[in-house]
Amino acid sequence: MCVRSLVDIETVAPSAKQNDRLIRVKEKYVRLHDEMLEREKQELLRQQQQEQATFHVSADHVSPISTIHYSLLLHKLAEYYEIARRTKAFKILFYTAQPAHVIMIAAVLFVMSVLIPTKERASSDSNSHSRTTSFIYLAAFVMHFGAQIWMTFVSGLSLYFALPRHMFGEVQRVLFPRYFTINACLSLITLLIFVKHHPAHTWDTEIAIQVGGMSIAFFLELLIRLYLTPPLLRLIVLKNNLERATGVGGEIGRQNIGPLKHCPYYMKIHRAFCQIHVCIAMGNMLTVACTVLHLHYIASRLCVL
Repeated sequence: MCVRSLVDIETVAPSAKQNDRLIRVKEKYVRLHDEMLEREKQELLRQQQQEQATFHVSADHVSPISTIHYSLLLHKLAEYYEIARRTKAFKILFYTAQPAHVIMIAAVLFVMSVLIPTKERASSDSNSHSRTTSFIYLAAFVMHFGAQIWMTFVSGLSLYFALPRHMFGEVQRVLFPRYFTINACLSLITLLIFVKHHPAHTWDTEIAIQVGGMSIAFFLELLIRLYLTPPLLRLIVLKNNLERATGVGGEIGRQNIGPLKHCPYYMKIHRAFCQIHVCIAMGNMLTVACTVLHLHYIASRLCVL
């Protein structure tokens, strides 16, 4: 009896110990599994936060990076410009008056050939209306008129009353050539497409006035760009150098030449600058009037309202 009881106790005890061990092992692996899941969850959350942070950083740096690349492009173009500026052909084209004469003569002959077409071209162009040419015509006119309004009534006046006079002059030195070059090109595009849609044999008084106004605008802008803008820029440089030497030119919204009013050389340059600037301003206002005249014509023919 005692032997059987002892055997039963010895056989039962190991099985209970094994169950406890299995339970502990199971709990250990369950805990490890939970910890692994928690680590994976934390890692996924960290990756999402890192991706969001990277996205925000990249979005915030789009503008600076694009500005850097744009400045590098401009720097590379400036290097090519300096190389071309040393060539003999560049000096002939931009430092002598003969190329301006050639360009003006070529422009006059080209416009005259367009305004007085041959009979064959007139008959072929009479039905050559397309949506693409209409789009280009309207886009050129709108950009031309918008540039005129912005440069004449917004940009010039705003910068004059917000910047020191010398800084304003440096800005105008950059804007003037581009402004009149772009406007002359846009005027020519508008004129060519308008004449293409209205051949010379179909003109009445109203169409003739429109063609004359656009032609005046084109030739005035080209004349200002070729003959008046270069001497104006040179006079700006001379004036600014003399004024810096005497410590004037930093005033805002006004002009005070100080002791230079007693300098004959400076006053000669100043008078020449004023004369050319007045001529450019009057020519620009005349081109604005021609553009407004054509705007009135387009408004009278507008059929979408």
